[in-house]
Amino acid sequence: MMYFIFAIAALITVLCAVKLSVYADVLSERTSLGGMMVGTLLLAGATSLPEVTTSATAVFVNNPDIAVGNVLGSNLFNLLILAVLDIIYRKKRMMTNIHREHLQTGFISLGLTGFVLVSIYLQSNITFLGVGIESYLLILFYFIGIKMMSKSNEEVTQAEVAATLETGNTTTRDYHTGAISVKNAKIGFFIAALIIFITGSLLTISGDMIAKSTGLSSSFVGSFLIAGATSLPEVVTVIVAIQLLNYNLAVGNILGSNIFNLLILSFSDILYRDGSILSAASPVSAFTAVAVIILNLIIIGSIIYWQGNRKNTVGYIFPSILLIIIYGFSSYFIFTY
Repeated sequence: MMYFIFAIAALITVLCAVKLSVYADVLSERTSLGGMMVGTLLLAGATSLPEVTTSATAVFVNNPDIAVGNVLGSNLFNLLILAVLDIIYRKKRMMTNIHREHLQTGFISLGLTGFVLVSIYLQSNITFLGVGIESYLLILFYFIGIKMMSKSNEEVTQAEVAATLETGNTTTRDYHTGAISVKNAKIGFFIAALIIFITGSLLTISGDMIAKSTGLSSSFVGSFLIAGATSLPEVVTVIVAIQLLNYNLAVGNILGSNIFNLLILSFSDILYRDGSILSAASPVSAFTAVAVIILNLIIIGSIIYWQGNRKNTVGYIFPSILLIIIYGFSSYFIFTY
């Protein structure tokens, strides 16, 4: 029965994620946000809703390892998604057709992950009102980062319009713009996000039941099995965004989801009443954080290099291949730890 629930929930999640991407594409075209900010904020937040449920459920069953491992594992898996799809759609050369401002998102994600790593390693367990002091700092750093990204949004949006005209993608975009109004896109986006939240919760619950029946460790379950299930919306939305030729939406969704996921740790800490949740995490979670940092650096390096070598076609997929290899080694280490 749990396999059937998992399959149905996955199917509905995929269908809703497709609609979510289309609505997000319309909002990026016809509002002042643009593809980068819609992907980084709206789409990233909507596709990360299953992670919220997973972490909250893990706290309620007093398993902080799954709560922390799910967030870090989802971030690890999200970067794998970007690398795999970059290879599959290598002819589109996605990294050469996005804005450099995505680097800012990547560095914010890198900094927040580094902060989480230090917090797990130090295990200070300093709390205020039952919440770890690092969670307050994480929230503060998150909103500072969002404010920094919003400052450059107007310039990015103008550049997107110019890029759309230059690359001749107006036919696809005009079709979506004319077919769906902004009002309907907002309503549809909200409904699709709500359904994904529900089906994502079912994915989490059924996936957890399947994982427990196999006898795997909590850290591995949280970092890979549950994280992979809850990252399903990101997979679909990125694929659809690429097919819509909205590469800023695709990359922004992945990098933005990773930032939003780290904020979930603070939410989980509020629910966790036995001290700091990061102090309660196992050393395996620290290694997962290190792996996320390494993969993040590869993505940042890839964006920097290909932004400066747009016409070069040699070795384009090398960074993505390297990322996949490192992901494989990380998975093996965490599984055998």
